[in-house]
Amino acid sequence: MPAPTRHPINRPVFFVPLAILTAALVLSLWFGADFVAAETRANDWILRAFGPVFAGAGLGFILLLVIVAFSPLGKTVIGGAGAKPLLGRWRWFAVMLCTTIATGILFWGAAEPLFHLNAPPPMLGLEPGSDAAATFAMSTMFLHWTLTPYAIYTVAALAFALVYYNRGEPFSLSSLFVPLIGRRAHGPVGTAIDIICLYALVAGMAASMGAGILSLAGGIENLGGFAGGMPLRWGIAALIVASFLISAATGLQKGIAGLSVLNTWLFFAIIAFALLAGPTSQLFGLSLRGGGEYFSTFVPRNLGLDVDGDWSRQWTIFYWGNWFAWAPVTALFLGRLAIGYSVREFILMNLVLPSLFGALWMIAIAGSAIVIDQQSSASLYAVIAAKGPDSVLFRLFDALGGGPAATGLILFTIFLSYVAGADANVSAMSALSTRGITPDAPEAPMAVQSVWGVAVGLVAVVLVAASGIDGIRMMSVLGGFPALFVIIGAAISLAVMMVRGRPTAAPALSD
Repeated sequence: MPAPTRHPINRPVFFVPLAILTAALVLSLWFGADFVAAETRANDWILRAFGPVFAGAGLGFILLLVIVAFSPLGKTVIGGAGAKPLLGRWRWFAVMLCTTIATGILFWGAAEPLFHLNAPPPMLGLEPGSDAAATFAMSTMFLHWTLTPYAIYTVAALAFALVYYNRGEPFSLSSLFVPLIGRRAHGPVGTAIDIICLYALVAGMAASMGAGILSLAGGIENLGGFAGGMPLRWGIAALIVASFLISAATGLQKGIAGLSVLNTWLFFAIIAFALLAGPTSQLFGLSLRGGGEYFSTFVPRNLGLDVDGDWSRQWTIFYWGNWFAWAPVTALFLGRLAIGYSVREFILMNLVLPSLFGALWMIAIAGSAIVIDQQSSASLYAVIAAKGPDSVLFRLFDALGGGPAATGLILFTIFLSYVAGADANVSAMSALSTRGITPDAPEAPMAVQSVWGVAVGLVAVVLVAASGIDGIRMMSVLGGFPALFVIIGAAISLAVMMVRGRPTAAPALSD
């Protein structure tokens, strides 16, 4: 690993977001309910005023990526014709998958469809718990966890890969705007973009880690038959932070890639168990109906045109906000992995394959939750009302006959999922707030990574303690709001590079 002296701290990008986060933590602890109320008002305003922008951007990104894949730019090799890949395809896919989904599919995969099954949008006139509501629930899981969210990541990451490797621009989010405004992007405006996006990712990571803490605590309490309260949640947060910092110290090839490959195999093991032990024949029919509705309503559902506005803001736009919060800084890491592969291969590995994985996961996990909730006298939806969404996945696997062994496997997978995802994103955050990052010296000092890792852990625990799942959801949207405009800018830059056909136009530039 390069000596720390080669990577001095980028002081504005490091200290300003850290100061904002510290102030937010102090205010939340000092003012409590008043701070949460202010956060709620800001969250509601964003969703109402900019919901159509979130929705329209996600749909537009899918169209743009399809055009790029079939354009001459699709043949371009990232890093040039002689570039050698950092990772083989399987390890690349595993790292990409674990960097983006983290604990999301584990926390929401079983719980979310139960909301849609038992409380569908009134505008659709569906009877709660009916087969029609089940079809709606499955189609909604496909909507929220396949093409549209991965398009948000892919657009940003592809644009960064091209400007970083093919144009030789610095490891900075401001580089995304060079195709639009030239080298003026590397000034005060660029610094402001890096600051905003670093804050956005910390918000998104804290929200995801908060969900992970709740899931792990729910599983441990369910397995042990006790209530651990906040001491248990503090302990889980400390263990997660320590683990991903240890992994970060070993680098990309051993730490991040090794954890991601193991985690991906565990995902497939969980899918296989659910498909073998679950109501397989019913899952097949439900997935066909849900898939048909997903494709037939693809445009209006993405835009929230055929469901209630409040429902769309609470669910679909919330998800887009969460993915946007992660997208800018995650794009730096995903773009870094792309060297040696063509633009078309990048779109395949970052959009198509993870979307297929997401659909498979939802068929196995969300589908099982829907069918069991419909058919069993012991309602899984009642578990949400009694104990919250963090216990649903464990109850689902109890119903499938998994027992303590399955609970232990899920607990380990949840833990590993967040460690693998946080490892990659803390690496990108730290590199963004450090000067001198290049393809030959890509890692920031461990001291910088440690600061960001601890900061994310503190924010996550405060979220859990202060406002639980509602606070986590709001933090996701608040982080995604400023990132929305950065990713739109990245998409425009990608379109400009496609039209001009000159991704290698600029000479190399040192940071």
